[in-house]
Amino acid sequence: MSSLKKYNFHFIVGSQDLYGEDVLKTVNEHAAEMVSSLNGDSAVPCTVVFHNVVRNSDEIYKAVTKANGDPSCAGVITWMHTFSPSKMWINGLKALQKPLLHVNTQFNRDIPWDSIDMDFMNLNQSAHGDREHGYICARMRLPRKVISGWWRDETFRRRMACWMRAAVGAFESRRLRVLRVSDNMRNVAVTEGDKVEAQLKFGWQVNHYGVGDIIRAVDEVTEREIDAQMKEYKQNYEMATVDLDAVRYQAREEVALKKFLEQGGFGAFHTNFEDLQQLRQLPGLAAQDLMRLGYGFAAEGDWKTAALCRVMKSMTSDLDCGTSFMEDYTYHFEPSNGMNMGAHMLEICPSIACEKPKIKVFPLGIGNREAPARLTFKAKPGPAVLATIVDMGDRFRMIVNDVICQKQEHDMPRLPVASVLWKPLPCLETSAEAWIYAGGAHHSVLSYGLSDTELRDFAEIMDIEYIHIGSDTDINELRKELIINDIVWRMK
Repeated sequence: MSSLKKYNFHFIVGSQDLYGEDVLKTVNEHAAEMVSSLNGDSAVPCTVVFHNVVRNSDEIYKAVTKANGDPSCAGVITWMHTFSPSKMWINGLKALQKPLLHVNTQFNRDIPWDSIDMDFMNLNQSAHGDREHGYICARMRLPRKVISGWWRDETFRRRMACWMRAAVGAFESRRLRVLRVSDNMRNVAVTEGDKVEAQLKFGWQVNHYGVGDIIRAVDEVTEREIDAQMKEYKQNYEMATVDLDAVRYQAREEVALKKFLEQGGFGAFHTNFEDLQQLRQLPGLAAQDLMRLGYGFAAEGDWKTAALCRVMKSMTSDLDCGTSFMEDYTYHFEPSNGMNMGAHMLEICPSIACEKPKIKVFPLGIGNREAPARLTFKAKPGPAVLATIVDMGDRFRMIVNDVICQKQEHDMPRLPVASVLWKPLPCLETSAEAWIYAGGAHHSVLSYGLSDTELRDFAEIMDIEYIHIGSDTDINELRKELIINDIVWRMK
């Protein structure tokens, strides 16, 4: 069963008393069959909750407040099987606290040309009723997603599934706690940001703890706990070093960090190589393995990327796809074959590996500590996205670039890091210029399981600016978009 099935989406179907009990009974039967079919489809990752048809303002309000009060509800889906006068929906929609998906569908696919009559027309009025519903949502300026099509079609269900993933990301975002181990890297601008506004906008509670708190937790770890963690390492990774003491220290750090995260209810964390105090190593293998377990992470005090990493992992927790903290490292400017290599000093998630990761120990070169153990591997090829969130001062901006990860033909024996090689769309030069014009960070989150669709939906649910860089991106048009966005968002 999908791990996303724990998230509920309340399916509220609108009608009215005008048509009589027989019609309302049929509407209920149709809605129940649709919900049952959606819940039985593996392509639909979450659980759809059936509501009896709502016929008036009171029933609509009760259905909406029931969804609001459901602690597992990640969103509401509305559909007008018949004509449902939209003034009845005002109080309910004003009370709505969940993301809204308006589906414009109908129970039957085809018009029954030979038998269609007025009874059929009165019952099957989605083409009529959903436009009335759409008007009131537009009039109320409600943020929502609209999907039109027949409910049994694969394309319709795939689009619904994409929106569900975005709503799950918003659900997890709004209850996310981020552990800051120290502050951000000195003099770096893009990892700064307004943490109060982030909590207002995203729900992120970003809490600072001193390195001393982590050091005390590290000192309390027992040898038995280290042995248990080492056993996990040997099950999941190839031990490619004889320096087991260095690996055991990473195990000690991971056990301590995991306890700290669990006790504080944190879903994401960051470290900072400039502030290690008495820690013997910068957490490398420890951070990588915690990402494998689903925690969000970013380096150098980048709390925004750590939070985004956790959110994007939650959106794909049912998929074996791979999501990781990422950093742009170096370019390959070969004509007509431009590529970008992403990596980091230590902390890339093994969920994106195309091979069994190896545990190695090498000096770091910065941080002035012992050589840390880390996982090294090549990332798998395939389509992916890079996403980042930056603080523009008056708003948050999400920037997403479509990329094609490449098979890595070279071993790079003198660079002992996990790495990804990708071709950014539409090409290296255009994507780099677009990213820079938009103010994109050097840190991002790479995901093989998400696309522009889910991330755009997430940005719309969270009411933040969204910039997409893809195969159709034109630099001049993108620069115009950025100028227009500045004007529009400052007026909001």
